[in-house]
Amino acid sequence: MDFAGYGGFHLLPLIVALLLSSGTPALVSAVAGGGQINSNSVLVALLDSHYTELAELVEKALLLPTLEEAVGRHNLTVFAPRNEALERKLDPEFKRFLLEPGNLKSLQTLILFHFVPSCIYTSSFPSARHRTLAGDHVELSRSRSGENCVDSAVVVHPDAVVRPDGVIHGIESLLVPRSVQEDFNRRRNLADISAVLPTGAPEVDPEPTASKAAPPSPAGSLPPFPSTTPSHPVPTSPLLQHQVPDPASTGSTVIDRSRISSKPLYSTVATTNSPTFS
Repeated sequence: MDFAGYGGFHLLPLIVALLLSSGTPALVSAVAGGGQINSNSVLVALLDSHYTELAELVEKALLLPTLEEAVGRHNLTVFAPRNEALERKLDPEFKRFLLEPGNLKSLQTLILFHFVPSCIYTSSFPSARHRTLAGDHVELSRSRSGENCVDSAVVVHPDAVVRPDGVIHGIESLLVPRSVQEDFNRRRNLADISAVLPTGAPEVDPEPTASKAAPPSPAGSLPPFPSTTPSHPVPTSPLLQHQVPDPASTGSTVIDRSRISSKPLYSTVATTNSPTFS
């Protein structure tokens, strides 16, 4: 049913006033701008008091144009968490992660995970997998007690809102796709690692000091002379080891001859029996 064809423009001020009272400016501008959303759309039904938190997340995720296009092409089934599930039962750390500007892609994936591009009523609730607008699949099943479930979330308000272009089921908790959970765990692990890294640690120079070149000498200065100090002690002659200073002399050195061996340094070779040649 076309909204403008039945005097919709005459009712437009009333619709805008009603949407303003609900406090969702994005949907108000979409209706006032002549978009595909009309007063009977399932997207406008998200302004219901039970699902305003989800509507606000749609606005923060900048997904309204995407959902407008989706509802214009086919019907939608919305699995809407209750406000209580998003306000008090959601992990505060996970909620901060979703609302960080750098994690917009994760927030969009999570929101689109609650939309299925087909109309699924409770009477035909099958035990099957359905592809969501996020690209992942949700598992629809019925428990032994007769409760309808979406993945691990119980449908607490089946067929809560029925519109010509879709249906909304109220669920007890938020649906989190695996990709978003992995992104959150990865970010949390990186935060834990950065929290234990030491700060202000001294820098260690990997190059040995001995291998470093000496700094250049200033212009006009004499070149440095090599050091004459031996790096290892040089063994001295036994003769010099027994030189003792003479206290009576001034600066002279006296050799202690009693400690010097009388043996010659080199043995003489006997020549008495040497053969003679004529």
